[in-house]
Amino acid sequence: MTSSENIKAEVLPEDYNQYDLSFKMIVIGDAGVGKSCLTTKAAKGIYEEIYSPTIGFEFLVFNVKLNDKVIKLQIWDTCGQELYRSLISSFYRNASLAMMVYAIDNRESFNHIESWLKEVKLQSNPDIKIFLIGNKSDLEEKRKVPLEDAKTFKEENAIHYFSETSAKNGINAKEVFVEAAKLLYKEHLKYRERKAKPSLTDNEKFPLPSKENKNKKNRKKGGCCG
Repeated sequence: MTSSENIKAEVLPEDYNQYDLSFKMIVIGDAGVGKSCLTTKAAKGIYEEIYSPTIGFEFLVFNVKLNDKVIKLQIWDTCGQELYRSLISSFYRNASLAMMVYAIDNRESFNHIESWLKEVKLQSNPDIKIFLIGNKSDLEEKRKVPLEDAKTFKEENAIHYFSETSAKNGINAKEVFVEAAKLLYKEHLKYRERKAKPSLTDNEKFPLPSKENKNKKNRKKGGCCG
């Protein structure tokens, strides 16, 4: 099995239109924690100081080449207002990964992560991967959520990955989505290996989650996204 450390990653432009595997992921969390700013910074490389609240959802694409395979992450950036929570639940369906975001300067947004986690487990498939992201790390002087609190929550809830990011400064913005692609790619390889074993029964569960582009044409060369 290929380890994350051995996977060579190259971020490709958002409009790169060829891919080998496609995964759906959702970004959730309270309003105002910077979900849209984070996804836009990662996918488009831009940051907008004044950002309008997301109404419903926004859709972005993050492309990354892992070794010789191009992975397309279909990112569904959801609104955080309580008014739209019932609408958000429909986006959990068939998602391979949920990225829960809080702001390090907003203790309430971190306290609400537990309810977001419960919703993920209730609404999504049992094999979904879960990331915990503490955004706005550039506001260290206003920090209300100690790093250790987040690390403890990750360990106690068996969350797959944790990192702090800054959409404003770009710190770890692309990296967390690269890590998401790596994890999902590894799960896909596990799925292929397990499926190939003749001893498996129809009742055994497989990791959900990928769509393989079997009609892929010869890819054009793509450069790194700055």
